[in-house]
Amino acid sequence: MTDRSADRTSTRTAPDRTGAASDATARPPLGERISAKLSRSVDEHRASSEPGSTTMATKAATGARPTRRARLRLTRVDPWSVMKTAFLLSIAFGIVTIVSVLMVWTVLDAAGVWTSINNTVRDVVGGQEAGNFDVTNYVGTSRVLGFTMVVAVIDVVLLTAIATLGAFLYNMAAALLGGIEVTLAEDS
Repeated sequence: MTDRSADRTSTRTAPDRTGAASDATARPPLGERISAKLSRSVDEHRASSEPGSTTMATKAATGARPTRRARLRLTRVDPWSVMKTAFLLSIAFGIVTIVSVLMVWTVLDAAGVWTSINNTVRDVVGGQEAGNFDVTNYVGTSRVLGFTMVVAVIDVVLLTAIATLGAFLYNMAAALLGGIEVTLAEDS
């Protein structure tokens, strides 16, 4: 093994020109590095939770790369944008509801559930009245999809109105109480 490859694989510090090991290039052991990182993150957390404490903030800033933090307050939500977003999301929810009901009823029909229910009713009731009974007259695909579409339209109107009303109520509460505080941190 040559000296050059030994220098690359060695974890010890090489002696400097004076013969003493150089402490500036030596890395501390893993345990010390982990505990230093943890103590810095605890100091940063304390500094961000107590905005008046400048000593903790300066102690946290002495680390290698402190993350920038900003404490922001959400004081107003635009009701018009909330209404537009809620309208689009409720339309999507209505479409998902209609498609899922259609899929469930199609699977139930393909599995023979309606025929099985008709046979069970004929066996239990018996007689001439049971011969004309068909459960799809009551819970058929077209009838259930029509009902689901009515419910989806009502959901669109109600969800849009409730979300918009919620935005107005939040604005009133934020004007009184100051809003929601959020702490944002920069990725390191």
